Amino acid sequence: MLSWPRYPTIYEINTWVWLRDLGKDKKSPVTLATVPKKEWDAIASLGVDAVWFMGVWERSPAGIAVAMENQGLLADFRRALPDFTEADNVGSPYCVRNYVVDDHLGGPQGLETARKELAKRGLRLILDFVPNHVAPDHPWVTEHPDYFIRGNADDLARDPASFFKADGAVFACGRDPFFPAWPDVLQLNAFNDGLRTAIAATVNAIADQCDGVRCDMAMLVMNDIFQRTWGERAGVRPDQEYWPMLISAVRTAHPGFLFMAEAYWDLEWELQQQGFDYCYDKKLYDRLEHGAAENIRLHLCADPAYGDRLVRFIENHDEPRAAATFPDGKGRAAAVATMTLPGARLLHEGQFEGRRVRLPVFLARRPAEPVDHDLVAFYGHLLKETDRDLFRNGEWRLCERSGWPDNLSCHNILTWCWVKNEERYLIVVNFSDVTSQALIRVPWDELREKMWRLVDRLSGETFERSGNDMRDAGLYVDLGPWHCYLFQVCPV
Repeated sequence: MLSWPRYPTIYEINTWVWLRDLGKDKKSPVTLATVPKKEWDAIASLGVDAVWFMGVWERSPAGIAVAMENQGLLADFRRALPDFTEADNVGSPYCVRNYVVDDHLGGPQGLETARKELAKRGLRLILDFVPNHVAPDHPWVTEHPDYFIRGNADDLARDPASFFKADGAVFACGRDPFFPAWPDVLQLNAFNDGLRTAIAATVNAIADQCDGVRCDMAMLVMNDIFQRTWGERAGVRPDQEYWPMLISAVRTAHPGFLFMAEAYWDLEWELQQQGFDYCYDKKLYDRLEHGAAENIRLHLCADPAYGDRLVRFIENHDEPRAAATFPDGKGRAAAVATMTLPGARLLHEGQFEGRRVRLPVFLARRPAEPVDHDLVAFYGHLLKETDRDLFRNGEWRLCERSGWPDNLSCHNILTWCWVKNEERYLIVVNFSDVTSQALIRVPWDELREKMWRLVDRLSGETFERSGNDMRDAGLYVDLGPWHCYLFQVCPV
């Protein structure tokens, strides 16, 4: 297994849709076993550290049937794909029938081939794990009904949207306590000892095939959350938490295996303490989308022990497309910020081309959209410049910035720096739609008594500045709306 950098960049691919697109002009379908070499080379050229193949496990015919009866889902399918047909619904990748690679994608051998091709290029592989629920036709439904939260005929009659009859028994549908139940999945009982043993075996089998897992809605199986959600139906609360038990069991057999949590509700720190390497930074995403720069800066003041283990992103399969959410220059400013912060960075296939349609994960194809060639060029440049060991394993620090009594536009400025050995970078982002100025104090004592060259790796602009000013009085910057500097700092 390839070792992980401290701050990896992860590239999410909707596997089914990506393979379908690759096979459009081919005589036979493309699977993970037959992806052309040039496509693996193209991914490697992005400078990412890992690929997350979202949705490789067996899809559920039972889940598809449920989805085709759900008018809300059908409306969402037609929103994304106006010419939607029943054949386009291949089922949710989070309605897992079995943790075996779907034959349509190339099966286990196809995944093994893909992993080898990625490893040849120095790339790691991440797959999905869904702890909270499985499909109604998962083998455990008949073989181990005790692994599930159960209901009875009265529950089914009273609340048919939250319960499901399968194999002659009634099961609770999977759920997030703040929303209606998901009608296509059955709720696993995270308190059941037998289930926990089976889950450890399942994830160990997954770990035989990849280098890490992205754990769907990880907080739902934490003891406190699960007990509040299911009460007496769950039975006796275990003494041990779910995740420390599971992560320890997997890492005994697979040292260095990475666990990434989809996490919300301010439970990221607790999940980190339970063993997760990284947790989603949804708070940063929300502040980038809706908040002012000062709110973003305050979020970045968190203890590095916490911030270094967050996943920074401006889109993934659950969020709207960045091109639709972050208009004009805001998206580029947000991209520069997320790609130069500590923690893991998550990128999403289609993000670079400016796709705007958020595709429901059930669908096998996506609509044609025009390519934003300027955005492609921007991301190509940004990814090339951030493909440095400095940003993977260097030391990050937030910089102080200040303004003047009659000009407080400095509050629009985000700024931080990186250093590793003799290599130094200073990042400055005007995260606002107005021109803004600030004085930036760069926290490197070795700047003093020297002149320094600042080369903006985004525009090519070059400045020479006094180290005393940069360290003490502050570096003066004047940036237009959403403008960014990615300064490489070198002695003159």
